[in-house]
Amino acid sequence: MLKIIRLTLLLGLAVTAAISVATGAQAANSTIDVLEVKGVINPVVASYIERGINQAEEDGAQACIITMDTPGGLDTSMRDIVQDIVNAEVPVVVYVSPQGGRAASAGVFITMAAHVAAMAPNTNIGAAHPVAIGEDGEAEMSEEMAEKVVNDAAAYIRSIANAHDRNMEWAEKAVRESVSATEEEALELNVIDLVAADLDSLITRLDGWQTTMVDGRVVTLDTRDAVTNRNPMSSLEDFLLTISDPNIAVVLLSLAILGITVEIFNPGLIFPGVFGGICVFLAAYSLGIMPVNHAGIALVALAGGLFIAEFFTASFGIFTAGGIASLVIGLLILFSGRPTLFQPDPWVIPTIAAVIGSITAFIVYRVVRTHRRQPTTGREELRGKAATVKVALKPEGQVLYKGELWTAILDQGEAKPGEEVIITNTEGLKLHVTKKEPEIEK
Repeated sequence: MLKIIRLTLLLGLAVTAAISVATGAQAANSTIDVLEVKGVINPVVASYIERGINQAEEDGAQACIITMDTPGGLDTSMRDIVQDIVNAEVPVVVYVSPQGGRAASAGVFITMAAHVAAMAPNTNIGAAHPVAIGEDGEAEMSEEMAEKVVNDAAAYIRSIANAHDRNMEWAEKAVRESVSATEEEALELNVIDLVAADLDSLITRLDGWQTTMVDGRVVTLDTRDAVTNRNPMSSLEDFLLTISDPNIAVVLLSLAILGITVEIFNPGLIFPGVFGGICVFLAAYSLGIMPVNHAGIALVALAGGLFIAEFFTASFGIFTAGGIASLVIGLLILFSGRPTLFQPDPWVIPTIAAVIGSITAFIVYRVVRTHRRQPTTGREELRGKAATVKVALKPEGQVLYKGELWTAILDQGEAKPGEEVIITNTEGLKLHVTKKEPEIEK
């Protein structure tokens, strides 16, 4: 009898433990992944949301919440995000927040595509009229093409709204007439599903919510004991998003020109050249994900060429002045006619022009002063003097004499950087040199 009681107790404990483990496992799996989008919708944001939704699917999360505050962005990136949301295997909730935030332009499409659309108090949604950016970055479109773009966007948002039984008429007006609505108006107009004061309140209200997935499954959310799992941008995503800002793009482009120019004016410094080269690639990435005018890029490249030409021709500042003018005009044209969110702040371009102009003017001043001072020494003064090779002589290169960089021609053979050569003659602004004879040990 005692054995039976013991076995019963052990069995009861085993069942209780099994139930506890199962309950604990279920609670552990009851998670909600939270993504945060703040700023312009671009390829970096689209890639981040795709990764976040995939991660939520792999983790078996109850839902994936996207908190969003955006002024809009690129049409292609917006469509990528909408497709990711529509085809997600877990319910995706778009929550326009924090208070004072908005879902404008591309943000309207993303919000309407969500399985559950929510907004925080003191937020707004709307103004989704597409800004016409033509092929090859042209800002202007023909009237016929602009009408096609608007019609396409209107049909797209109606389709998205209809899939979730939301107000298709208002959605179309948001595209055609740029109408907007507060969170209360949006709720009353059936544009969104609910208004929540904060994220915790939203998660509480999502408990028991039913939503239909793309494959026809009806999913009921159970968020009572769900654990919030915040999934921020990775370091790389955050870095790429930072440099995709128009202000940063302009600064990177200018630093690239400045670094390469300084390296050419002062061969052997290495750091300016390496730094400038890195900035070239970063600027290329940044500008590649924004609608820019290719004529502006050409003018900026011309500015860099004129700065470099100043070194080789010694035009006494003419090429430098042309380079600064080309740089300013190029930067202005680069973003001309683009939406405000794809334009740098008004103070950025004048500041960059002033800084680069001052630096290049100082370098040119040093070069001009050097060239003007040399004739006063006389050719005889230079003959027989030792100079140090800075750029290999094969046979032409550059040598350093008394802190001044000269173009030099070696009479025979080659001389490596760091070797000493003797000046034998001058020809205009060029030196003729010969290798220094090695000393004979006595």
